[in-house]
Amino acid sequence: MFVDQVKIQAIGGRGGHGCMSFRREKYVPRGGPDGGDGGEGGSIILVAKRGVNSLVALANLHHIRGEKGNDGQGSGKHGKCADDRIIEIPPGTIVIDADSGLIIKDLANDGDTVVAAHGGKRGRGNTRFKSSTNQAPRQATQGGEGERKNLILELKVIADVGLIGKPNAGKSTLLSRLSSAKPEIANYPFTTKYPNLGQVQIDMDRSFVMADIPGLIEGASQGVGLGHDFLKHIERAGILVHLIEPAPMDQTDPIENYRSIRHELEEYNEQLKTRPEIVVVTKAELPDAPEVQKRLSTETGGEVHLISAVTGQGLPKLMNQICAVLKQHKACN
Repeated sequence: MFVDQVKIQAIGGRGGHGCMSFRREKYVPRGGPDGGDGGEGGSIILVAKRGVNSLVALANLHHIRGEKGNDGQGSGKHGKCADDRIIEIPPGTIVIDADSGLIIKDLANDGDTVVAAHGGKRGRGNTRFKSSTNQAPRQATQGGEGERKNLILELKVIADVGLIGKPNAGKSTLLSRLSSAKPEIANYPFTTKYPNLGQVQIDMDRSFVMADIPGLIEGASQGVGLGHDFLKHIERAGILVHLIEPAPMDQTDPIENYRSIRHELEEYNEQLKTRPEIVVVTKAELPDAPEVQKRLSTETGGEVHLISAVTGQGLPKLMNQICAVLKQHKACN
C-alpha cells in the first residue's frame, strides 16, 4: 500500500509535576523543603529515513502523543525526563501546519529532522522556592502541557529519473525491465495508481533511482482525475524521461499526446519547462514506431530514442544517455 499524504495531530508529552515535601528525619527537628522537580515531557520528532518509501505507517494514526515526564519526589528526587518519540518518514516529505497552511520544513534528505511538537516543561518542586524570607515554602508547580500541532505530511517521491507519459505508454514495463521493481502491468489505462521506485544498475560504478509516475491526462494541472497527486511527484525528479506510445489504443495522435503532457507540466509548475527531458518512443516492434520517432525529432529539434522494453531494443543506449545527463547534474553515482 502506498500513501503519500496524511493528516495527524502531534501532541507533546506533559511535563512531570513538581513535588511539595519536607524532610522528616528523627534527628532533624527542623527539616527544610526537599521536593524535587518533575521531568520534561517527551517531544514528537520526525526523521527522514532512507528506505522508508511511504507514509502508510501513519495512515491510521490520527493522534501521535509523546510520553509524560515523571513527577518529582521527596528527598530532592527529580522525576525522569520522558524519551522523545521518533517517527520515521520518507525523505522528500514536506511538513505543513494544517491550520495556517505554512510549510514548517521540507525533509528532503536522509537524516533531516524537525520537532513536530515540543514536550511540556517540568514542574518545579518546593525546594526551588526556598529563600531567606521563605524557609518553608508550601508551593510547587505542575508540569506544562505538551505542544499540540495539526500537521499535514505530504510526500513527493525523490528519484533521479521520472518516467512520464500518457496511460499505457509503457512506463511500468520499462521500469520492470531495467530494475528489480515489480509494478502492476496490464492493458487497461491507469494500471499504475501510485509511483513505483526502482534502482537501475548500469554497471559496477553507475546506478540511479527511477520512478514510474502514473499516467497523466489532459487537465491534470487543474486537478482533473488525480492530476495534482501525480504531478507533485514529478517535481522531485532530477530529469524526465518522456515515453510516447506510437499507436495509442484511443486512436489519439502521438505528437499531440506529447504536446499535451508538456502543456500540463508547464501549467502545473513553470520550472518543469526547463527540466532536462529525454524523449522516447516505446514499443519499437510496432510498424508506426519509426515514423513517430521522426516526427517527434522534428517536433523537439533533438534526438528521440526508439526502444522496446519487450525485446530490449535501444535500452543500453537509453540508459547510457540517462546517466550522461544525470552526470551533468551530479546525480548518477
